[in-house]
Amino acid sequence: MMKNETKELMRFAELLADAARSICLDALERKQTVSLKPDDSMVTETDLAIESRLRELIGQRYPGHGIYGEEYENENIDATHVWVLDPIDGTTAFVAGIPVYGTLIGLAREGKPFIGIIDHPASNDRWVGVADTATWMNGNEVRTRSCETLENAFMTCSNPDFFDEKEFLQFCGLRNRVLYTQYGGSCYAYGVLASGRTDIGIDSKMDPVDVYACAAVISGAGGWMTDWSGRELSLQWSGQVLACGDPKLQANVVNVLESLK
Repeated sequence: MMKNETKELMRFAELLADAARSICLDALERKQTVSLKPDDSMVTETDLAIESRLRELIGQRYPGHGIYGEEYENENIDATHVWVLDPIDGTTAFVAGIPVYGTLIGLAREGKPFIGIIDHPASNDRWVGVADTATWMNGNEVRTRSCETLENAFMTCSNPDFFDEKEFLQFCGLRNRVLYTQYGGSCYAYGVLASGRTDIGIDSKMDPVDVYACAAVISGAGGWMTDWSGRELSLQWSGQVLACGDPKLQANVVNVLESLK
């Protein structure tokens, strides 16, 4: 049974998701002002508005909590509880009008993924997860599916263009061993893995804001999210990410990736 504190934090996380969704849906009715960040990734006025509002709400309710966000400076990230925010995961898709973007709201506890929300306004879908406990999609509990072998696995990848040359060769070796690979999807791809629709998610050039919410959602549903070597994620981590719904499959994937280094 979940502690009352966990339930309270979950309710607050959903309040944050509601606030983000409201801003995002309102923004769909007008043309976006787009800027390029130093890494050449896009940022819109809506990214900034959502994160600003979430930071305001967190500061009012939990002033002692830290905030690790995509668009503004980090605050108090050595705190026991740190909110990990991606106001629009898939900003490029948002700008293009391709409805695979969403808001990621994660809460780290002692540096590890604890609570996560994947909110997808375009489809009116929301995953809420507590690591190692449970995950719900639109109020219904979901679980990852059993799939131990690569030849039966359905894999997703947001964009292989993010891989460096060595990573791309590893990815191709893995891709050649699985049943099918679907590209694109942003955070939605990790939500459907938690719901037992797919088996593997693999990406690179990621940061905590891109994966902490997803990691809690997938863990709550019975899956795993690590780096490509099977190591746990941390707030100091960046780079490769591997998600699997079945622990035996995760071990198999890590073995293949390690053999292809």
